[in-house]
Amino acid sequence: MNYAWLDDYLLSLPGAEKDYKPEWGWFRYMVRGKLFAAVCSPGTEHRIYGGHDLVNLKCDPARAELLRASYPDILPGFYSDKRTWIACFLDGDLPDDLLRRLCEESHRLVLEKLPKYVQREILDISED
Repeated sequence: MNYAWLDDYLLSLPGAEKDYKPEWGWFRYMVRGKLFAAVCSPGTEHRIYGGHDLVNLKCDPARAELLRASYPDILPGFYSDKRTWIACFLDGDLPDDLLRRLCEESHRLVLEKLPKYVQREILDISED
């Protein structure tokens, strides 16, 4: 994996929690139980995903299409809704700054779906 910083970075995002799903072999990153990232290494039986370390990230559908057209190391989400998730190869050549932005965007998309009071609590924003 070319992105040794990824685990620490995902856990540094506000409210991030991590667990391991042994039946899937996935490290899952969540905010209040809602998945925003998953790191896994699919076996070779999974065709184009097989043999690659990857991270699944939530993504706006229009942006996901543009990213997949621009970067060969970004594919539709692995075992996820192919419209709203992307899979980023971690053994490829994605720029660090792009992968960080994609992680932040995924986190934000999930956070925005949580109730406002939970968002404020996670972001430590006081009500005025």
